[in-house]
Amino acid sequence: MIVDRLSNEVPYFRQRRNAHGRYGLSALQKCTAAIRMLAYGQSGDTYDEYLRLGESTALLCLEKFNEAIIQLFGDEYLRKPTPADLQRLLDIGEVRGFPGMIGSIDCMHWEWKNCPRSWRGQYTRGHGKPTIVLEAVASHDLWIWHAFFGLPGTLNDINVLDRSQIFSYIIQGRAPKVNFTVNGHNYRMAYYLTDGIYPKWSTFIQSIPLPQGLKAELFAEKQESARKDVEHAFGVLQSRFAIVKNPALLWDKEKIGKIMRTCVILHNMIVENERITYTMSDTSEFESGESSRSSQVEILQPTDSPSNFVNRHGIQESATLLRLRQGILAGSSASDSTKRQFHKDCLSVLLGLMMMYIATLSLSTMTTKKLAKAI
Repeated sequence: MIVDRLSNEVPYFRQRRNAHGRYGLSALQKCTAAIRMLAYGQSGDTYDEYLRLGESTALLCLEKFNEAIIQLFGDEYLRKPTPADLQRLLDIGEVRGFPGMIGSIDCMHWEWKNCPRSWRGQYTRGHGKPTIVLEAVASHDLWIWHAFFGLPGTLNDINVLDRSQIFSYIIQGRAPKVNFTVNGHNYRMAYYLTDGIYPKWSTFIQSIPLPQGLKAELFAEKQESARKDVEHAFGVLQSRFAIVKNPALLWDKEKIGKIMRTCVILHNMIVENERITYTMSDTSEFESGESSRSSQVEILQPTDSPSNFVNRHGIQESATLLRLRQGILAGSSASDSTKRQFHKDCLSVLLGLMMMYIATLSLSTMTTKKLAKAI
């Protein structure tokens, strides 16, 4: 599909004749060179014998390939969640015990080996190496819904969030409206799972640092487990495209950004193709007509949309966060808490039996030694 669309819609990838009337490089050769550079992270002169490409030609193929992929597939595979996508994410979040959750957010650093000397202080944190930050939102199926790349590595997650456009659609009132219920309270703003560095906003749910009680421990365990989706997506992205895992060798920051966007687009293509083989949460009960769905996306948008100030205040409200987390905590499954206590009791009984066995074994050994001395 990629080779066909590029050869039909991008002039650079069309096979042409040279001055001698011979055919030049085909679209398959150019795409293979670019994809191999993305997948293996090797330099441009690695494929001169295999594909008969020089270093400058291979680098040009990579540049044109990135531009073509972003132009042809960026709108589809770097899109904001549609109402259907949001409803599916909400259903999965509800099945996993987090009504209103649509993903997890975190940042990843990509080392920049050939960072200009005058920029190293801006892109280097501490005594490390220059890096560029990627902020991403990933769902349970590892689809990356938001990718904000290009900020210096000296910025932490909060500084990146201040410059990010993740809430721009919500602030401008263009995002689909979400309505969900937790412990009898209605909420109209979906949220992400984060680690402890993010601010205490109603759109971010952090774990409990020192959980006290079975329900608090269960909440912390499930939140920290579900929050690893974005870390999992980062690991899969780096394993599929070694160019993102290895230090960036280019000098131009704009070209590095195009490489990252291309890798995210190709990653989402693979996720879409392999999604049916993943072990996903069962949301079949929500697809039927009679369901107990508590999270819904409003299809009909209200005519009186709130102002930007009201929307921003709703995102950054901390009182809603406390009530929402307490509601999720109170709604934790009693059966899960009972199972957890049962497992603890079984573990303590097992440890007691092991201690008794060790004591009996040591006692029998001492008795055998005494009998041997007496004999």
